[in-house]
Amino acid sequence: VLFGATTSMTGDGPLGYYLHQIYGTKWYSGDTELESGCGIVPIEYKQKSLVHAWQWAVGLEWYLTARDPWRIALSTDHPNGGSFLAYPEIIRLLMDRAYRREVVTGLPRVVREQSLVRDLDREYTLGEICILTRAAPARILGLANKGHLGPGADADLALYSPQADRAAMFQLPRYVIKGGKVIVDDAQVLAPLAGKTLHVAPEFDAEREPQIADWFNRHYTIRFSNYAVGEQYLGAHEQVACRHTPQD
Repeated sequence: VLFGATTSMTGDGPLGYYLHQIYGTKWYSGDTELESGCGIVPIEYKQKSLVHAWQWAVGLEWYLTARDPWRIALSTDHPNGGSFLAYPEIIRLLMDRAYRREVVTGLPRVVREQSLVRDLDREYTLGEICILTRAAPARILGLANKGHLGPGADADLALYSPQADRAAMFQLPRYVIKGGKVIVDDAQVLAPLAGKTLHVAPEFDAEREPQIADWFNRHYTIRFSNYAVGEQYLGAHEQVACRHTPQD
């Protein structure tokens, strides 16, 4: 969770309405072909809020005490925990303990005193940031051609101009290269480029499908057949191989 304005998007329509009442902001609900509706509400995480401050602190504690960056992926659960535009702020919090402690001074007293954040000296290196934002997510997802610069990689790169303020540094790359082609140069978009939809096609027991469909159609208002999605909806896409791990 990051302090500031964002948007709550949830499959729980009543929760969306509840947040609308709390914040007094606009509220959108959609109930067509959904199990419990959905709610979209502008929200704000506030530094003086006890709940919000704990959400902020617990997330940082987790990152700063994790031993292996190869088992971590950077995320705010966009947009509910904060917009992906807040990623540079997270990176600065991880890399700059002085800045972290400065933010802690504005938290409610109980969070300042009981959270570990103020006493954690760890500062992520630039290499570790590259791992948890690029290399580790690619490895976790089994994307052999992503997250590295070795033979067979897709040549997707983001290059940044060094700055002491890491948030400012990561807010705007100097170059963005996609598939070996420069598409952003000094904040100027040279060529808009649509990517591919990555998807898996895991094996499953097709003989069980009629039983599942029967149960589904007896208990849900949405037909089981509505959930099938053909490849014609994917556009440019690539199937990622599934890795099967035998269960004990």
